Amino acid sequence: MLLDSNIIIYAIKPEFDYLRKLIADHSPAVSAISYLEVLGYHKITPTDKQDFAEFFNTSQIVPISHSVLVQAVKVRQQHKISLGDSIVAATAMLNNLTLITANVKDFKMIQDLKLMNPLIY
Repeated sequence: MLLDSNIIIYAIKPEFDYLRKLIADHSPAVSAISYLEVLGYHKITPTDKQDFAEFFNTSQIVPISHSVLVQAVKVRQQHKISLGDSIVAATAMLNNLTLITANVKDFKMIQDLKLMNPLIY
């Protein structure tokens, strides 16, 4: 499992305690781009920043390797997708991980990418 940035952000909210359980039960990885997107958000509160930093300190962060960059380029050439999403998708694909995201529509056109939306119940 690879967590998309939006799932990391949702998981910090009290009403999404089941996401925290999912994360605790499966110890999913996160892309280095999610680290940048979440901690680099310009409106992050000091409390949230501390909570997210603690989360990332205990998470497996998958680096953006040359292979990921090559795959992200292929994804972007084939689909209209943001830079960050292409890197997250490529990371999941190359590591044979299911991408856990609330934004399935942003990724569903990528055939070799396994997706799951835990917000649908």
